[in-house]
Amino acid sequence: MGLFMAKEQSDQRVQDSSVESLNSESTQPVDYEAILNNYKVTFPTVQILDKEGEVVNEDIMPDLSDDQLVDLMEKMVWSRTLFDRSIALSKQGRLGFYAPSKGQEASQVASHYAFEKQDWLFPGYRDVPQLILHGLPISKAFLWSRGHMEGNRYDDLRAMPPQIIIGAQMVQAMGNAVGVKLKGEENVVTFAYTGDGGSSQGDTYEAINFASRYKAPAVFYIQNNGYAISTPRHKQTAAETLAQKAAAAGIPGVQVDGMDPLAVYAVSKQAREWAAAGNGPVLIETLTSRMGAHSTSGDDPSIYRDQESFDYWDDRDPIKRFKAYLEGKGLWDDEKHEEVVEKAKEEIKQAAKESDSTPDMTITGLLEAMYEDQPANIKEQIKKYQEKESN
Repeated sequence: MGLFMAKEQSDQRVQDSSVESLNSESTQPVDYEAILNNYKVTFPTVQILDKEGEVVNEDIMPDLSDDQLVDLMEKMVWSRTLFDRSIALSKQGRLGFYAPSKGQEASQVASHYAFEKQDWLFPGYRDVPQLILHGLPISKAFLWSRGHMEGNRYDDLRAMPPQIIIGAQMVQAMGNAVGVKLKGEENVVTFAYTGDGGSSQGDTYEAINFASRYKAPAVFYIQNNGYAISTPRHKQTAAETLAQKAAAAGIPGVQVDGMDPLAVYAVSKQAREWAAAGNGPVLIETLTSRMGAHSTSGDDPSIYRDQESFDYWDDRDPIKRFKAYLEGKGLWDDEKHEEVVEKAKEEIKQAAKESDSTPDMTITGLLEAMYEDQPANIKEQIKKYQEKESN
């Protein structure tokens, strides 16, 4: 039996057990306490590695070779290094908007590891690591951060630029997934990411509801890092889990330890297979943490988070956890770790130089890029700015 059962197998059992539990020993028509308690049972947290890197659920261990385990770890370390260097570049004034991803490497990288190049990625603004892993040059990611239009020019990449509007990427992903189904494309899945704040947006529910209606091949992620900028998750909703929001749309919802790369990968791989087989979408909530500011645009997390919160999640750091597991298998050590870090630093350094050398964007270039068929007023503006920019 998989991590979530086929709908046709589970419907009757769920109905029978629900009726029995809600009506047992009660003189009332409905037992509301039983309904609330049932959510805790229905949406448990899937975990394979505990915070010490010890296996706690061997039965659902994903079928990854030693080489694949090392490859996944290398990508996670690369993502952490990208964070470190991006912070440095921001302080140097060489990046624009940047949303730190430290702490979310398992949630982001291990989930992406379960998908294929032919799949469509719809990221939020914190999901630049997945976008690069999907094929976007790092230099273009840096240009996107600066607001340069070249950062949005994609060549044969099945992805959209990071979405700034909270939750909007979920609706776009839904439309793309429905389109994939209508075109009859096989083994192609659309996957999208938002945060706990995004799950409070109407766009997210509308996306999973419409995707469910058409059994669109999509996997939707809610990366629950506990805060919508500075608003804690408990002030956003009283729901026991965010995964249970899937129930209203009639699709499977799964909550997974988002600091456990093996659990995230296992759940994601099964979700992709489910969606690709024509069963419809899946909603996955990853319990994770951003170990720092919401963005480099003036956010100070110490105002709304105490040190105990940071210490709690640092103790569950996905890099430390996976490192401990791999060291136990003899697949990783400090020397290997530093080698990967140094290689990533050099790659990122060269990408930063490339983005620095990109010519500045002009108003003329922007207008020409925006309009394939330019109306008269735009032609007038182009002519006007061509004269100014030539001086």
